[in-house]
Amino acid sequence: MWSDEIYFEDDEAAMAAYRAAVGDEANPSNQNGSDDDDNDNDFVPDKPSRRGAKPKSRRELPPKSKKISSAPRKALAKPRKPRASVASQSSSPAPTSAALKTEGNTDEDGDIEIDIDDSNEGSLTAMPTPDIGKLSVSAAGGTEDSDSPATMLGSLREREQNIRQRIVQLEKEIADLEKKCGVEGAAEAKAKVAAIDMSEFKAPEWSVPIRANVMNFDWEKLASACQFDVILMDPPWQLASQAPTRGVAIAYQQLPDVCIESLPIQLLQTSGFIFIWVINNKYTKAFQLMKQWGYTYVDDIAWVKQTVNRRMAKGHGYYLQHAKETCLVGKKGADPPNLQRSVASDVIFSERRGQSQKPEEMYEIIEQLIPGGRYLEIFGRKNNLRDYWVTIGNEL
Repeated sequence: MWSDEIYFEDDEAAMAAYRAAVGDEANPSNQNGSDDDDNDNDFVPDKPSRRGAKPKSRRELPPKSKKISSAPRKALAKPRKPRASVASQSSSPAPTSAALKTEGNTDEDGDIEIDIDDSNEGSLTAMPTPDIGKLSVSAAGGTEDSDSPATMLGSLREREQNIRQRIVQLEKEIADLEKKCGVEGAAEAKAKVAAIDMSEFKAPEWSVPIRANVMNFDWEKLASACQFDVILMDPPWQLASQAPTRGVAIAYQQLPDVCIESLPIQLLQTSGFIFIWVINNKYTKAFQLMKQWGYTYVDDIAWVKQTVNRRMAKGHGYYLQHAKETCLVGKKGADPPNLQRSVASDVIFSERRGQSQKPEEMYEIIEQLIPGGRYLEIFGRKNNLRDYWVTIGNEL
């Protein structure tokens, strides 16, 4: 409805107002005050919307102006007074040379039309909005990108600190619950088991066990005291597949290749043999270690695992089921004076025992190859102790 509608009491008042407003200008023939039928029928009252409601009058209004594009309207429209200005309220200051202005005015039928002043078209430049989530305030008052190495390192250190605090809190809660339930703590139980095992275990009389961490052991002192004819190693190779254990629990600590490379094996032997147990994905690395330490590959020994029923003991494998392990043999310098050739086979058929526990036949082959020699085993365990052998490991 129009904002300037006028309501009249009856039809005669409406007709009188109509004639007074537009009748004389629209119909010159009625200048003398004569009334004809056409003018009488120009006004048709509205039908009442409900019983007893007063009819509303209608009046003819000039047609609305057609919508035209901004360019012709700028040329044809009559000048209007500026009514409102809109300024940018963004966080960054808008360019002063390209201010966006809007002009508004009310047309004849009461509608408000807004014209956009595009005289500065082409001078507006887009101001990129900074990503607030990727900015952080530095100590100096500036900002730095969250993807920078310094920011990522600080975030990782903060996460590490939170995780350590959480671990300490969980350990404390576990200890409290164990005391309330009367359950022995895991650390105490492990210490008691180790004490019992050590008390019940009896090392061979002529064995030389050395319990030490091979990474910080004084190898130079050992090398100055003795040069060995044979070195046997069973490195705890680090598995690198997506599912390294494939459901098998590893009961020992694994070492990365760089740690095994750092062992000064070349100091312990001027001439002799080295035996290295290797897993399938570490053949290349084992050959590199031999070359680095001054050895030449000469042979290998295969251990075919068997069950208690003398059947082949198949294990887990990435492509095939593994039923054997391989020990590479390297040689350095001249042959030892007590070397015995062709005294044993390069295949061992032996029962599989504990995890990572190697067969006794390996020691027998070495002792037959070089009888009465000086033997050293690295990464040894209690079940590897043997008379006339020096055994070094952190699980002795």
